[in-house]
Amino acid sequence: MTAGEETPVVRYARQGPVATVTMNRPDHRNAQNSAMTYALDRAFYRAADDDEVKVVVLAGEGRHFSAGHDIGSPGRDAHLPFDRKAGLWWDHSDKAGAESRYARESEVYLGMCRRWRELPKPVIAAVQGACVAGGLMLAWICDLIVAADDAFFADPVVRMGIPGVEYFAHPWVMPPRIAKEFLYTGDRMPARRAYELGMVNRVVPRAELAERTRELAERIAEMPRMGLALTKRAVNQAEDLQGLHPGLDSVFGLHHLAHAHNAETARDSLGGMDLAKMKEAGS
Repeated sequence: MTAGEETPVVRYARQGPVATVTMNRPDHRNAQNSAMTYALDRAFYRAADDDEVKVVVLAGEGRHFSAGHDIGSPGRDAHLPFDRKAGLWWDHSDKAGAESRYARESEVYLGMCRRWRELPKPVIAAVQGACVAGGLMLAWICDLIVAADDAFFADPVVRMGIPGVEYFAHPWVMPPRIAKEFLYTGDRMPARRAYELGMVNRVVPRAELAERTRELAERIAEMPRMGLALTKRAVNQAEDLQGLHPGLDSVFGLHHLAHAHNAETARDSLGGMDLAKMKEAGS
């Protein structure tokens, strides 16, 4: 739970061999505060440690999968310390400037996503409605994506002067020219277009999203656990050999150059683009 919220920000449930991890801030379009990020981390650890779990489903409660990082809800907690696990950077909460931002985002954004991608069990994202900015990061670390027909994908942070979200997998999940258009315009990509590009595995009616995702998860769960783990590792290694791992490092540096530039030339490290202004811009 987080300040001002009485319900868990992440729910965990297991039915047979399938664990479902559900982001649970529907009133804020499942915007990711630190409390949610660390709760997701605990849920993924729980699924990894449970020998009964063969497949994990990542879902979002309500109309939207996730509207991205929390930049303005009452539960925003970026200034608070948390028990760090994803890396060895120092606590950001008592630091200032880039020393704080780089440490925090190395932990809760890039570090968490990298580690979750390596969870040795298949993870399926069930995406409906908005999958925006930080929401993309959560979907992209999953092995498969099942999208509802009302789902859309967008990374509008270039409006902040920032070259995409921290887990910069764009040129690996879509062709480079499409990735540039996606970032340059900030436009929404419908689920069907994402399917055509190979970013999404299946598009299903919204009312059938949970059922169809579970059917796929149960089918995968029939495979041997070690075979699934090794297959996941094999494909992830191939992506890394294609430059994903060093690519993430290089763009993470550019991302923080943009934050530093904004902090010097604009109102804040987000270029003055608060939640209201991002909504006005169509995000």
